[in-house]
Amino acid sequence: MFKFNTSSKHNTNNPTDKDLKEEGNRLFSYKQYEKAIECYNKAIIKNPVIPIYFTNRALCFLKLKQWDKACTDCRRALEMDFGFIKSCFFLGIALIELGSYDEAIKQLQRAHNLAKEKKVNYGDDITSQLRRARRLKWEKQEEVRQNQEIELLSYLTKLMDDDLARKVSEIKKPSGDENEMEDYDNDVMEIKNQSERYSAELHTIFSKNDDRRKKREVPDYLCGNISYDILRDPVITPSGITYDRKDLEEHLMKVGHFDPVSRQHLTVDQLIPNLALKEAVEAFVMENEWVNYYCTL
Repeated sequence: MFKFNTSSKHNTNNPTDKDLKEEGNRLFSYKQYEKAIECYNKAIIKNPVIPIYFTNRALCFLKLKQWDKACTDCRRALEMDFGFIKSCFFLGIALIELGSYDEAIKQLQRAHNLAKEKKVNYGDDITSQLRRARRLKWEKQEEVRQNQEIELLSYLTKLMDDDLARKVSEIKKPSGDENEMEDYDNDVMEIKNQSERYSAELHTIFSKNDDRRKKREVPDYLCGNISYDILRDPVITPSGITYDRKDLEEHLMKVGHFDPVSRQHLTVDQLIPNLALKEAVEAFVMENEWVNYYCTL
């Protein structure tokens, strides 16, 4: 029989669903996840229409790396409250671990939007998981592309080898005359040299593509002074400092009406769009698709 901690003020003989939830929370805080799940199970039996009981249990399943069970609980919570931020958030995390990146991104994006609408501060928790989901999706796509490139290179190399063998076979073989023999050797050598040049050029093309893929750094001048992510909507303050509008407006609203770097008084109406930098950012993003998967929303 399940027993509450003796220091608990709750009725241990007939605990309510709220008592069971609070005891589960206490056990969770001590990292006793399986015992916490037992409490949430009993709370759900007593009152199966409270979404938070399911999300609390889902969080335990996340800690225990039981991703499928976490997904099930989050979906059940969302059936009761479609706008429950934690359900979307935890579901997104579990889906990442299951490799369902598209659905994970969808759920995390929804959690992010709901948090903004309800003005609930999750810090960087949601956005960091969203970046992670996008990055992993991109890396998976990159792995597929790399394998396809390897297969393509192997296929093209085989075609070139077959073409070399065909061209050599078509050269008239010498009858034994020394001059004919010399001509034959020269022709074969020329064909082989040409084939080697083509092969070298082919490998250079693929190698350059690999190098381009590895160089994934956003230049400092394209990054903001608050989040340090790429500037999506750059604006200039009277101090001559450029920030991302979203980051700066959040700073002005939550911290104070001053420039974060120069500390001069600042209001929203003083911000001027940095059109030249915005154009540079858009050009960089267009040439580097991976940016959309590595940077913040």
